[in-house]
Amino acid sequence: MRILVTGGAGFIGSALVRHLVQNPSAQKPQHEVCVLDKLTYSGSRENLAEIRSMTNHRFCQADICNRSEVTAIVDDFRPDAIMHLAAESHVDRSIDGPDAFIETNILGTYTLLEVARHYHERTPNFRFLHVSTDEVFGSLGKTDLFREDSPYQPNSPYSASKAASDHLVRAWGETYQLPVLITNCSNNYGPYQFPEKLIPLAILRACAGETVPVYGDGQQVRDWLYVEDHVDGLCAVLERGQIGRTYNIGGSNEMTNLAVVQTILEQLALARHEPANALLPLIEFVTDRPGHDRRYAIDAGRISRELNWQPKTAFAIGIRKTIDWYLANAEWCDTVSQVDTGARLGLAQNS
Repeated sequence: MRILVTGGAGFIGSALVRHLVQNPSAQKPQHEVCVLDKLTYSGSRENLAEIRSMTNHRFCQADICNRSEVTAIVDDFRPDAIMHLAAESHVDRSIDGPDAFIETNILGTYTLLEVARHYHERTPNFRFLHVSTDEVFGSLGKTDLFREDSPYQPNSPYSASKAASDHLVRAWGETYQLPVLITNCSNNYGPYQFPEKLIPLAILRACAGETVPVYGDGQQVRDWLYVEDHVDGLCAVLERGQIGRTYNIGGSNEMTNLAVVQTILEQLALARHEPANALLPLIEFVTDRPGHDRRYAIDAGRISRELNWQPKTAFAIGIRKTIDWYLANAEWCDTVSQVDTGARLGLAQNS
């Protein structure tokens, strides 16, 4: 397939592009991929360095809000599918500065849908996969799970902007018969994640001997999905998913934020041949952020039943691989640290 990936230089997007270009499955031919990315603070061509020499991909720097640029790229590349991952994605940043989230996640998705709609008129065998988040569903109680028919109850500017984009995609499918698919995933982690997010932030701050901030009491529960499992699920949906359908992609790894941080610090201490609890004093409990959802958890039964997909990576294995990657890639970490120091956001001090 010829696949256009928006946001392909970001964390999940670059993992998807590496997966598509390298294609580890010997039963399938390699895909041809076009990466469309604006290269904001969290996107970098260095995330695609390991496939730089491969000839079955190209890179286009562009903004999904710029209709003329996107139209030109689509008309030139002529994709069989668009996998839409371009988004502003950090809840804390959305609290302090929601404008970029409204522009990229809502207006950008609208622009891309319009380009895809007119392109589809000339290209019948085409698919549009929109990648979203479980945060659109709001906060769960202690035992329930998010399902594809769960009501939308977003609680942050980020999740509200993603909820809006989901609704736009669904509407374009119903109104204009655009062949759309939607996925909602749980919290991703793994290599190349920008260090404003919990796991890389904890790793890098602990390695530097700095305190590791934990919001509130740290008992917020998340379902953790290893990024390589996620992109494998995205490919399953693109290739075999039913048009117009939504698929939840989860990791079946529920943990509190505090337990995640404790696990990271214990693993780092053991790697230094120190007692497992040696780095735990670095944990610093800080004021919780506004509208912080207490629990997310995904029911991934539909994608398992219909597409025979399930996550392969247990958290204990995935977090070890993630820590090892960050320890082995100090140059990448130093580069992104020049962009952002991991300063805590989300206090809504200026609201």
